[in-house]
Amino acid sequence: MKIAHFSDLHYAPGNLEEADRCFGFAVGNAITLGTDFAVISGDATDHRLDAHSPSLNRLATQIHRLARSMPVLMLQGTFSHEPPGTLKNFALMGTEHPVFVAERVQQVSWFEGQFFASDGPLFSPEELKSVLTIGADIVFTCLPTINKGQLAAAVGAKDAATALGDVLSDYLAAAGRVNSQLRAAGIRTVGVSHGTVNGCTTEHGVTMAGFDHEFSISALFDAECDAFMLGHIHKHQQWERAGRLVAYPGSIGRFHYGEEGDKGYLLWDVSAGDASAQLVATPARETVCIDFDGPPDMARLAEIAASSTDKFVRVRWQVDEEHRQSVDREAIAALFLGASELKVEARILPVTRSRAQGISLEATVERKLERWCELTEVVPAPLLERFHLLEANDAESIAAEILGRIDTLALPASNEAPASEVAVHSAAVDDELPVLDASVQTVNSSPASWLEDDLFAA
Repeated sequence: MKIAHFSDLHYAPGNLEEADRCFGFAVGNAITLGTDFAVISGDATDHRLDAHSPSLNRLATQIHRLARSMPVLMLQGTFSHEPPGTLKNFALMGTEHPVFVAERVQQVSWFEGQFFASDGPLFSPEELKSVLTIGADIVFTCLPTINKGQLAAAVGAKDAATALGDVLSDYLAAAGRVNSQLRAAGIRTVGVSHGTVNGCTTEHGVTMAGFDHEFSISALFDAECDAFMLGHIHKHQQWERAGRLVAYPGSIGRFHYGEEGDKGYLLWDVSAGDASAQLVATPARETVCIDFDGPPDMARLAEIAASSTDKFVRVRWQVDEEHRQSVDREAIAALFLGASELKVEARILPVTRSRAQGISLEATVERKLERWCELTEVVPAPLLERFHLLEANDAESIAAEILGRIDTLALPASNEAPASEVAVHSAAVDDELPVLDASVQTVNSSPASWLEDDLFAA
């Protein structure tokens, strides 16, 4: 049996062009290949959609296309993407073939053009006997997103995060006992769920490892399904064991910058005891991500821009706060005029200042100054000399003294002064100018408070 497995369509106004182009291609390709079944494993929408939304209309159109050619099973995904009840209307879109919406934990069989769902989470002994007797074509074990609020109410909020994996593992093991009997009778078994496998990789290359994820690989294989079709993670990946397969198709399109790998849907070939899957790539948009640890390199951007026509480009950089105006955003935009989209993201690093450690423990301003010099590796003698000058005199007398020094150091009005003498006198004058400048700043301020405030600011 050939099954087209789609996931994470994320229809929404912001994703509409990408989602519909990619899903429309996938639907047409699956129909052309004569696929027997279609499975959508969650997150068909990106968030709540109004009834008059163009996004909802386009998604309904594609589901209707599928249902004209093959039976469709749709699974409830993440509640924030698909609010409960969102999928119910899609069950009304079946024409030549039905659309089954799995909103609860259950098993579903397919026989002679109809779906038959279990009353509980698993087929009861009587239901299982009936399925084995009629020889169903395929049985789906459906495990939609679990309401963690209900789980927390049952086991307590403290244990809810880690208890979810244990509860699902127990269910999958119980389903495995039923599926083993079905497989022994030659009936195909398929699991469909939406969640995170511990150890899987996200579309950005991040490994998902922790105790709060829904599944482990061993728990999924314990379900004894020929094929286990997953949704939620946007990167295609799969695991195989003794001819049985667990796989994510990934998202149908590229909805974020920096996503790795091809986008598409999985074309499964499932038989009792064996399964294989092949990724069919969709025409997802191409993205280019350029990151700079500092100001953008305009030469490099110009080189990349030459090959980025009709692509989606993101340029990111980080600069210190005082250099934020050095980046010419308009010049960057001009380079990528041919791109389908340009997103520029600047990270401004604020200038941070901290007080010298231990300076507040010193009793006098002189000792505070010496402590600051120790921490900043500054020679203290010149600063202490000027501090004593500020402490002992007022601004006018300090200025008069420095001006007197400048007059003394001034060269005689002669064109015959040696160059070395000119250099020596000029250097001496330059040394005294900062002292004058510091003295002027002390006007209308007590010397001690001025110095202490400056040290704290430093």
